[in-house]
Amino acid sequence: MAIPTPPDSQFIIGVDLGGTNIVVSAMTLDGSRLFAEASAPTLAAEGADAVVARMAQMVETCVAEVQRETGAARDAVLGIGVGAPGTVNRERGVVLVAPNLQWRDFPLGARMTELTGLPVTVDNDANCATYGEWWLGGARGGRNVIGVTIGTGVGGGIIIDRRLYHGSTDAAGEIGHMTVDLTGRRCGCGNYGCLEAYASGSAIAGRAREALAHDESSILPALVDGDLSQLTAAVVYRAAGEGDAVALEIVRDTAKFLGTGIANLLNMFNPDTVVIAGGVTQAGEALFAPLRTEVRRRAFKSVSDACRIVPGELPGTAGVVGAVASFIAQTTGHPPA
Repeated sequence: MAIPTPPDSQFIIGVDLGGTNIVVSAMTLDGSRLFAEASAPTLAAEGADAVVARMAQMVETCVAEVQRETGAARDAVLGIGVGAPGTVNRERGVVLVAPNLQWRDFPLGARMTELTGLPVTVDNDANCATYGEWWLGGARGGRNVIGVTIGTGVGGGIIIDRRLYHGSTDAAGEIGHMTVDLTGRRCGCGNYGCLEAYASGSAIAGRAREALAHDESSILPALVDGDLSQLTAAVVYRAAGEGDAVALEIVRDTAKFLGTGIANLLNMFNPDTVVIAGGVTQAGEALFAPLRTEVRRRAFKSVSDACRIVPGELPGTAGVVGAVASFIAQTTGHPPA
């Protein structure tokens, strides 16, 4: 009788495909070890084929490192989980629309399998980041979880009874495009008043530039040597940490918009955990304290009392960890243990 290979001797490759960078890592099946991490620029302008070839080469390098470090055979690597931006069809492994990559109906899973010979699953990158935080990060232990990922845009994921909820067409979790201001700012999606138009990294920087037109006392210009085109959300968080009034106002307003959106989600899904990941967590309690206050003000008391709101704990790796978790869920039919 064959002895099953222990889960700490089997490996899955996780790939976080972003508009700017590709991150690849190997992880043991039981999630106990993450290693062989590598990052490279996406260079989307070179075209989809070039991007996929770069991803495949990074995977091969990762597999070789797994073999070198562990002595494992290649067949100990069970497959590849990819988190991709935009909307996807998981069953077909196709990226339907990825504006940042300028991809449409691209068969990512099949192409990666052709180049590596390994089974490949594909999921949305924000779903993967949420799943990663649920499995090994800030939301671990949760059963019903909402994830909010904040970067250039605002994404999200929904976990119900420990399983990612994808909706009828794999498009669930577009949290950034809920309306929080009926007649508000125009969003990149074409709608008005989306959460993303207020709480994304680019929106935070834009709102800070607008505020500086009416305030000359802020330290923000000095932090970017007077070049406001270099102003980012991270700079705003830094200035807030130093007590800058303009930056603190921007962070507080961001907390109100986020709190409004999260209160809507609490009343709708009644989760036990909300995990917020991305650069916005750098703002610390300057953001989270007023955010939690806004949620308590707007959500039903029994719902808000039952939910913890926490920052993510896997900066830089949530996407690859979640891609591995999604591979396990898609190939076994069960969430990772």
